[in-house]
Amino acid sequence: MVNRYIPLALRHSPTPRIEHFALLAGLEAAVRGTLISAMPLAVYAALKDAQATSLVYFLAGIVALIWGLMVPWATRLIPRRWAYTGGCLLYLCGMALAILGTWWSVPLSLACNAMATATTFVCFNAYVLDYVDRANLGRSQSTQMVYAAAPWAIGPLTGVWLNDRWAPAPFLLAGAFAVTLLVVFWVLRLGNGKQIQRARRPAVNPLGYLGRFFRQPRLIAGWWFAVMRSCGWWVYVVYLPIFSIEAGLGDKVGGIALSITNALLFAAPAINRIGRRLSVRRSVRVAFGLCGILFLAAGLLAVLPWATVALTMAASIFLVMLDVVGGLPFLMSVKPSERTEMSAVYSSFRDVSSILTPGAAWLVLWVAPLPGIFVAAGAGLLVSWAVAGRLHPRLGVLRPSRGRV
Repeated sequence: MVNRYIPLALRHSPTPRIEHFALLAGLEAAVRGTLISAMPLAVYAALKDAQATSLVYFLAGIVALIWGLMVPWATRLIPRRWAYTGGCLLYLCGMALAILGTWWSVPLSLACNAMATATTFVCFNAYVLDYVDRANLGRSQSTQMVYAAAPWAIGPLTGVWLNDRWAPAPFLLAGAFAVTLLVVFWVLRLGNGKQIQRARRPAVNPLGYLGRFFRQPRLIAGWWFAVMRSCGWWVYVVYLPIFSIEAGLGDKVGGIALSITNALLFAAPAINRIGRRLSVRRSVRVAFGLCGILFLAAGLLAVLPWATVALTMAASIFLVMLDVVGGLPFLMSVKPSERTEMSAVYSSFRDVSSILTPGAAWLVLWVAPLPGIFVAAGAGLLVSWAVAGRLHPRLGVLRPSRGRV
């Protein structure tokens, strides 16, 4: 009888909506968007050497990869809500270490931020798979892109501007966003997600679920799509500005191109509607195919620098399309009992691409000039186009329920 007088909002945890997950994605984008331009400046200022800066980023990528694969094992011992909270606290530790600005604290800050991103990404994707049904995964992805569009468009410029005024300023702003992210997460009361009872079996070791991943070709293909999409962004964000400087176009062309591209994230719902009409298989193939062709053309027409810039910007449109629909083959193929584990595998695409892209570019530059990187990226994207042809043609297509017309 007492329960009759308790407000409903206090008696039952509210069911999270797609907009709630998009809000979390937008707040994390604000954290990372502010850091993406300020962090390299802080690392270089602390180490005073470009080669040492590259080594620190390489090591941070390896740490994040290993850490992300260990998160599912940790969530067997620690409730998921506390794991997500730990990720937010790692962001705050990273900000504090960056503000110190010493030769040892800034590299540790980079590692903390990388581990924080891996932790929150794994937990976030597990929550999405818990509460968003397969039919709405596409809408969820596109809504997240819209909420993250402004932070990614404004954050990099803001980070550089604040760094010029006062070096700790961008890290204080990013720390404020991390605190907001943590508060919003607890207000939404996501808890530990839906608990799926498994059949009785011994607990797997931290890397034991990799065997199950490699036995599922659909998951391998979905992970590969994420890796190649991320590699495409690496080439666009890192090597287009370098090409512009070497070609005499100035040092602002790359930044302007990135800001224009990030503004396209506001069109994510329209891209999602196009993808639903084409089916997941067709939309992924169209995006990879056209993106690969444009990158190839950009590399081959490097004698015309502005043509290369225009072609890579056109290619970035399809990278945005892949941000919206490219993750669906993986997310739609995950078994409910393996959500947390496979989310950890999926999150590794960012760290793998951060190791693969600089390594591949280093090899290309041994035998070819800088435009050869665009050609190599185009070839990799076209390989993904061929792999996408193996996807089931009805993946993601809405079907009527059995027994109904």
